[in-house]
Amino acid sequence: MSAPQRAGDQAVETDVPGRLDRLPWSPWHWRILIGLGTVWILDGLEVTIVGNLAGRLAEPGSGIAISTAQVTTVAAALYVAGACCGALFFGWLTDRLGRKKLFMITLAVYLAATAVTALSWTAWFFFLCRFFTGFGIGGEYAAINSAIDELIPARVRGRIDLIVNGSFWIGAAIGAFASIALLDTSLFATDVGWRLAFGIGLVLGLVILLVRRHVPESPRWLFTHGRRREAEEIVAEAERIVERETGKPLPPVDEPPIRIRARGPVGFVTIARTLVSHYPRRTVLGLALFIGQAFLYNSVTFGYAAILTTFFDVPTGRTGYYFAVIAVGNFLGPLLLGHLFDSVGRKPMIAGTYIGSGVLLFGTAWLFHRGSLDATTMTACWTAVLFLASAGASAAYLTVSEIFPLETRALCIAFFYAVGTAAGGISGPLLFNGLVSSGEVADATLAFCIGATLMVLAGLVEAVIGVKAERRSLESLAAPLSQVPSEP
Repeated sequence: MSAPQRAGDQAVETDVPGRLDRLPWSPWHWRILIGLGTVWILDGLEVTIVGNLAGRLAEPGSGIAISTAQVTTVAAALYVAGACCGALFFGWLTDRLGRKKLFMITLAVYLAATAVTALSWTAWFFFLCRFFTGFGIGGEYAAINSAIDELIPARVRGRIDLIVNGSFWIGAAIGAFASIALLDTSLFATDVGWRLAFGIGLVLGLVILLVRRHVPESPRWLFTHGRRREAEEIVAEAERIVERETGKPLPPVDEPPIRIRARGPVGFVTIARTLVSHYPRRTVLGLALFIGQAFLYNSVTFGYAAILTTFFDVPTGRTGYYFAVIAVGNFLGPLLLGHLFDSVGRKPMIAGTYIGSGVLLFGTAWLFHRGSLDATTMTACWTAVLFLASAGASAAYLTVSEIFPLETRALCIAFFYAVGTAAGGISGPLLFNGLVSSGEVADATLAFCIGATLMVLAGLVEAVIGVKAERRSLESLAAPLSQVPSEP
């Protein structure tokens, strides 16, 4: 390992960003995505399983003294609160210690908390476990998004980010189908099935941990922290592997090199100044996008089962079928629309998906209030809404991970996730489920309209001040704090 370059040392020139961006897509990139991107499957699995198990946990003989309302409101809010705290704590460490160290640690935290959740015997212990499960998942968001964006070529960064973030819904579908079997008392006892549900996340997490060991550190992070030789070695090895796997010589590097002078760790004051003084419009943009999608998604994922059982008399053990349909629609959104975020562009696509999903949700609220929907047609309406909303929500993570300087990237992701999720993700389940649990159609309609309004407003903000980031290098979107002007 080379000795780190100290802050204040002579500036050095690097073409590492350009070399990474010009790489053709190859199995090397797929291995990175499998190792890193699959964490969203875990998040979707966690949220969906708990939402669908809420009724079973509250039944006599479940082995835990807890109510359905406690699971869908208090436990849901604590999970999100843990994710917010974990994002900030681990995001700060990710920018200081590196991407790889942290995406191993955060996954370990998640695995430990999930395993212990299965042993819960009382409400307070279940709440504690949910907080720390969220704590690990929140840390993953900061470490993983920053690492992926710094390793994926600029020309496909949009579609890849959307698919990765949209894979949350693969986990949601797995959780929905798993809950059907695990809630079947002819297969598993009332106090056994829900405990086994948490074992699914544990097993999947262990597999991801094994794959993740082979994912490299971000060369961009290494270079800005004075570890030039390590960065060059990782990029050179990637070039050899990609050239061998594609069987073609690599294209030339189009982007000019940049000059970097290593600096010490970036403090909170510097990050705050970067957000408020240098990029105020981008800060407003990030907050708008995150608050809108966080309210909508945390409300639906934690509360849709309650809508089905409260208004359509769907048995607890059958809600998973409906949620699985919604999950498929959510994943298809980023999968089918993702390439348009790189071709048509970020601004029209993000604004369009946010506003479009909001308008469709207003229509769903109107139909629901009129009594025109049943469980099947309600699910079809929500699937259409979330087909668009899922692409937009995934693009929120893409936006904040590519429009701020490299040295602040992980903590900026954490900041927007934490603030947006605290505003929309904690209040969403509490307000949404509070209104839905009243059993009044008017209250549930109001909950739908609040979510629709926030999505439309966020889309309008994007239309006005969004950033045209498609096919541009990260360094051209926001120069690293350690970058210095090139010598004439």
